[in-house]
Amino acid sequence: MRTRRVTILDLVTNGPTNSLYARVMNQNLASIMPQVVAVWCEELGHQVRFVCYTGREDLQRELLDGADIVFIGAFTRSALTAYAISSLFRSRGAVTVLGGPHARSYPQDAARYFDYVVGFTDKNLIQDILADCSAHRPFGVQRAAARQPTELPGVRERWKFIEPTIAKSPTSFQVVPMIGSMGCPYTCEFCVDASVEYQPLSFDQISEDLKFLRTKMKRPMVAWHDPNFGIRFQEYMRAIETAIPPNSIDFIAESTLSLLSEPHLKHLRRNGFKAILPGIESWYDLGDKSRTGRYTGQAKVRQVADHINLVLRYIPYVQVNFVLGLDSDQGPEPFELTKQFVDLAPGAFPAFPLLTAFGQAAPLNRKLQQEGRILPFPFQFLDNHHAMNVRPKHYAWPEFYDHVVDLSRYAFSWPMILRRLVLNRGVIPRWFNLVRSVSSEGFGRIKYYTKIRTLLDTDLSVRYFLEGETSELPRFYAHKIRKKLGPLWDVLPAGAVMHDHHAYLNSYKEPISARVGLGPLPGLGSAAE
Repeated sequence: MRTRRVTILDLVTNGPTNSLYARVMNQNLASIMPQVVAVWCEELGHQVRFVCYTGREDLQRELLDGADIVFIGAFTRSALTAYAISSLFRSRGAVTVLGGPHARSYPQDAARYFDYVVGFTDKNLIQDILADCSAHRPFGVQRAAARQPTELPGVRERWKFIEPTIAKSPTSFQVVPMIGSMGCPYTCEFCVDASVEYQPLSFDQISEDLKFLRTKMKRPMVAWHDPNFGIRFQEYMRAIETAIPPNSIDFIAESTLSLLSEPHLKHLRRNGFKAILPGIESWYDLGDKSRTGRYTGQAKVRQVADHINLVLRYIPYVQVNFVLGLDSDQGPEPFELTKQFVDLAPGAFPAFPLLTAFGQAAPLNRKLQQEGRILPFPFQFLDNHHAMNVRPKHYAWPEFYDHVVDLSRYAFSWPMILRRLVLNRGVIPRWFNLVRSVSSEGFGRIKYYTKIRTLLDTDLSVRYFLEGETSELPRFYAHKIRKKLGPLWDVLPAGAVMHDHHAYLNSYKEPISARVGLGPLPGLGSAAE
C-alpha cells in the first residue's frame, strides 16, 4: 500500500464563534477518536495532518494543503459543516470519510456526501479504508467494526495531537481527554449509549497515561470521556493511586448519583476529582441512576438535593443535568420541581438539554418516528438546545417554551448566580460558573428561547413547522444556518440543509426469527449507535 496524505479534522463546533465560553472551552472539548485515528494512520505509514476546529480557525486556510483522504469526526450539530468540507475536498480529488456520532446516527444521509461512513471503528477498519481509498459516489459505503475496540492508543501516543489542541486555550485552563471504558450499563431509552455494550479498557494503560502526563504538565487536568465514569470504581481508583501521588492531577468526570456514595466521594476527593457531572434527567423516571428507587416527584427532589449537597461537600464543581420534554412530564409540575431543586441545592450548576432524537442513535427514536413526532430540523440545530426535534407528548409548543423560559430565567437570575458563586469553593469553580451563566449557556439561551417563544405567536411558518404541519424550513432557521456556515455555505452540496427525518424507520427491517436447522445468515452486521 502506498503512502497516503491524510488529513484528520475534529469538528468541535459547527461554525465560527468568538463567544467567551467558546474561547475558554472549545479546545477542551476535543474528541478522542480523531486523535486515535491519527495515531493509527501514522503507525500504518501515512503522512498525517491533524486539525481540531474550535470555531476560531480559518478553515479555508487551514485546509489548503492537498490530501489523498480526509477523515472528519463530527457530532450531528456539525454535520452541515462536515458536508461542506467534504464537498470542498472531493472537488480537489480527495476521498472523504465521516466518523463520530453523526455517522452512527444518520448513516443514510451522510452517505450522500462522503465516500465512507463509519460506525464502530478499529485499526483494521482504518487500514482497509486506506488500502482501498476509492471514491464511492453517488452514495458512500457504510462500514463498521463488529464492536468498539478493546484498546486505544494512550495519551503518550496521542500527545503530538493533544498538545497543539490544548495550546489554543487563551488561559491556563487546559484539559486532556482520557477514556477508561466504552458503553454504559444503564438503558435510558433516549440515550446514544443505551444499546452500546459496557466494556472497560486497560487500567494499566490509565496508570501509564497519568504518569506520562505529569512529565508534560505542571498540574494536569483530565476529563474522562467515559459515558458513565466509575462503574468499576475500585479498579479505577487503584489505577490512579498506583500511578501518581494523591491529588496531583485534577479530574473531571460524568457519573451517576448511584455511584456517588459518601465513601466513594471521599475516595474521589483524595484522588483529585474537582468536577462531577451527574445526570438526574427526570423527576419521574430513572430512579436507578439517581439512587432514589421508587421515589418520584417532590420526594425525589428532596432526596436528590440532599445527595447533591453531600457531593458538593467533597467535589468543588457539580453540574446536574435535566432533560426537558420527556414523555413522563406534563403540566407545570416538572418545571416547578426543578426550581425547587435549584433552591435546595443552589451550589450546583443546572443544565437543561431539550429532548432530542438523533436518528438511529437510540431505540426510542424508531418509536417516535412511527408516531410521527419527529420534526425535520436541520442538523445545525440538533445540539440539545437550539431545537427540540420531538413534538412533546403533553405540551403545546407555546406552553412548553413558556416553562423553559421561566425555568431558565429562574436558574440564571442574578440572585441565583450570586448564591452559586458564594457557595462554590475555589477560584476556578466560581469563575467557570460565572462564565457559563453570563455567556451562551445561561443568558444566551434565555435570549434564544425567548425569541422562539415570540416567533410561535408572530411567525406562522415557525408555528406550523414545529407542529409538523409543514416540512418547509422557516426563513428564521434558514438565515441562521447561512450566517453560521459563513464561506462554507457556498460549497454546501445542494439539498444538504434538509434530510429524511424518517430514514431510520424506513430502513429498519424486523429481525428474522431463528429457526432450527438454519445456519447464520450472511451479510448481517451490527448497526448499533
